[in-house]
Amino acid sequence: MMDKKYEVIFCIVNAGFSEVAMNAAKKAGARGGTVLHGRGTGSREAEELFKITVQPEKELVMILVPADIKDKVMTALYEEAGLESAGHGIAFSLPAERTLGLDGSHKEDGK
Repeated sequence: MMDKKYEVIFCIVNAGFSEVAMNAAKKAGARGGTVLHGRGTGSREAEELFKITVQPEKELVMILVPADIKDKVMTALYEEAGLESAGHGIAFSLPAERTLGLDGSHKEDGK
């Protein structure tokens, strides 16, 4: 029996836009996420290259989703909170190699 595959989506947006990002992700099938507050370290070169102002206060939205809906969620994030929006967000994903507790179980390796 194969385990269900998951991906972690990270979406970094300007402060105050995590709710916009999370709402977009939920509409696309995500169940929830975690928001962390932070401070960006954007450089003058990045501002000139991308023609954007880098706001230092950021929010990081972490969303664990089944791999089969990752692209749909990421597209929704881009459309609602991407660089072209007021949130100036970026998103990327990484595979979640191993997960525990998602199905209510806590047993390891079928034990």
